[in-house]
Amino acid sequence: MTVKKNIIAAIDFSEVSEVVVETAVEIAHANSHHLWIVHVAAPDPEYIGYKIGPQHERDWRASNLHSEHIALQDKAKSLQNLDLDVTSLLIQGPTVQALLAEAHKLNANFIVVGSHGHGALYKILAGSVTHELLKLSSCPVVVVPSCTENSSLEED
Repeated sequence: MTVKKNIIAAIDFSEVSEVVVETAVEIAHANSHHLWIVHVAAPDPEYIGYKIGPQHERDWRASNLHSEHIALQDKAKSLQNLDLDVTSLLIQGPTVQALLAEAHKLNANFIVVGSHGHGALYKILAGSVTHELLKLSSCPVVVVPSCTENSSLEED
């Protein structure tokens, strides 16, 4: 019996997410991998689990998580038509740590992520999810460039 391998397509619903999923689908098809479409939602604010904090914030947060979950399910359903073994997964936490923990739990063979093409100043001040994944991941990370990176390369 062959154990099915796993590939994670990490999406954030930005423009590059569609290309991330397309790339992950290609890899999954070519290698008979199970595709996990994963979105990491921000962790709940400290007060969410308690009866403090503004109710409108709690309602907005719940609505936002529900919308993200529905979008992930819709994406997975659209890919099942391609004869692909796919599961959507919404997790919460700090992005890099949550993705790495999920990759470990799923015994992922690849993580596919998008690069947003932020400049050096942004990376110095805010860091980069892709950069941290490349440094810390125990499995290969496939980086899909954003559209702006493609167009800037063509201009050179």
